[in-house]
Amino acid sequence: MEIITDPKIIEAKSMAIIEECIPFLAKIPEGERAVIKRIIHTTGDLAIAENIKISSGAVTAGIAAIKAGRSIMTDVNMLRVGINSGKLKQFAIDCFCLINDPEVLVEAKEKGITRAMAAISKGANLADGGIIAIGNAPTALFTLCKMIDEGRAKPALVVGTPVGFVGAAESKEILVRAGIEYITITGNRGGSNIAASVINALLLQA
Repeated sequence: MEIITDPKIIEAKSMAIIEECIPFLAKIPEGERAVIKRIIHTTGDLAIAENIKISSGAVTAGIAAIKAGRSIMTDVNMLRVGINSGKLKQFAIDCFCLINDPEVLVEAKEKGITRAMAAISKGANLADGGIIAIGNAPTALFTLCKMIDEGRAKPALVVGTPVGFVGAAESKEILVRAGIEYITITGNRGGSNIAASVINALLLQA
């Protein structure tokens, strides 16, 4: 067996295999196709393609926000550090997470809410015109959707892939109906690695 060691060849071969295994990708616009392939590549799960939902203007909105140097907010640091730092620097993008902010810690304790909820409440408007990526906490996505509905947050794009069995599927259903550009994974599956892969796919296209 020949072991391929060149990272670029490995990635190119992986993407070719994905396209070969999922014929319907050829019918999808190039930008969306790149996002879907990156998610599949990250998860190693061909079946997840059926659960990926992308609004019609999501990729265009995300790329435009990146090119404009708009901020990116994440719900957890695991997601933030998974985003390509070189590309963020290239576009002079501030990528931030407030999960450990002292005021967030105090508010979460006083109100009996999750830190993710308090972090989104405090910082979502700092990413107006930018991208908010939620890869872990359904409570963060519930909070964000409420803020969007009330006009208190106006991101250009929401990448919503919280994971789990309590609220994850429901929060993503609300996102789809929120009247905002979105990229999500229906059902219980998700995670910070998926959200990071989506942002990285957009950064590469930008």
